[in-house]
Amino acid sequence: MKILAVGDLIGNSGIKELKKQLATIKQEEQIDFVIVNGENAAEGMGITQQNFNDILALNIDVITMGNHTWGKKDIFKFIDHPKLIRPANYSKGVVGKGYNIYTCQDKKIAVINLIGRVDINVLTENPFIIAKEIVEKIQQKVDMIFVDFHAEATAEKIAMGYFLDGKVTVVYGTHTHVQTADEKILPDGTGYITDIGMTGPKYSVIGMDISASLKRFETSLPERYKIATGECILNAVVFDVDDANNRVKNIKRLYR
Repeated sequence: MKILAVGDLIGNSGIKELKKQLATIKQEEQIDFVIVNGENAAEGMGITQQNFNDILALNIDVITMGNHTWGKKDIFKFIDHPKLIRPANYSKGVVGKGYNIYTCQDKKIAVINLIGRVDINVLTENPFIIAKEIVEKIQQKVDMIFVDFHAEATAEKIAMGYFLDGKVTVVYGTHTHVQTADEKILPDGTGYITDIGMTGPKYSVIGMDISASLKRFETSLPERYKIATGECILNAVVFDVDDANNRVKNIKRLYR
């Protein structure tokens, strides 16, 4: 089975680029299941009802979120949709689901969303403890477990990979919008990559307009961010999972 994880969609341009390329990728790579990070879909912050509908129309299996989960109030209209999950380590009792279990080709696939705590200005529970609790709860009920760890610090992501090595199928990072070249299968069999990148404007500062970003760095004055325009890229990773043992046998980065 092949699972495609698509990097953070940046605004409507990211959604349009996904729509433009997804069918071809699914055919060429023989993709069975698709996970997309959508927390930047609403022009960089959050997700609206229209964004959500546009993504679902592409037959996406799961939409994960991150630090901008609550960026748009629209999300409270569809937060309980089975294809949407938000970070599991938000405070106990918060609406929505931190993980869900899906069926594809007679396989039970769990997808868990977590958010990091290093250099992210969001109050959350310890992602390591929450990850352990969820995995122990569901590992006997599913064939595969995929973890989208939405975190800033590479060290925190790498640590999570080793923490869950052998306990889950894949740990992959989102949030920094820069695809890393460190894909690997960890010693106990878990597939890992620090960040799968972004889908949005190619000539940008992690998706944002270059001039606005430079002004902030050059002057230290506040400048409203806006999505960059022009040519777009799609960043994603294909995880090839052995149907016999549910372990990753190959990891392929896509940069298109």
